[in-house]
Amino acid sequence: MKSYELSFGIINIIKNNLAEVIVNEGVVMDELIIDEYHDFLLTNLEAPFSLLINKKHSYTYTFEAQKTITHLDQINKMAVLFTTSGAFMSTKTLISVNAGIDNKIKMFKNR
Repeated sequence: MKSYELSFGIINIIKNNLAEVIVNEGVVMDELIIDEYHDFLLTNLEAPFSLLINKKHSYTYTFEAQKTITHLDQINKMAVLFTTSGAFMSTKTLISVNAGIDNKIKMFKNR
């Protein structure tokens, strides 16, 4: 497994089409960060790829970032690992802002 540190957190490449994303505590995910995130995924993973979003830290999104973070055609599936009710609610909000992605995302309390 290879780990990459980006401006917003760490991405662990588990397989050539699977990555774990861990955003750092207190980060505000904005459009520039989403561009960095998407560019990294497209450059380092083989499409279609899946993502494990490990929400072990607390962070937020701008509204524009919420609307674009999941809109990458190469994303096949996403698993979101949450450990707090706040992480659960923020993920539910992200799903509701992005109509039609609920079939691509599953949420889990345990890895």
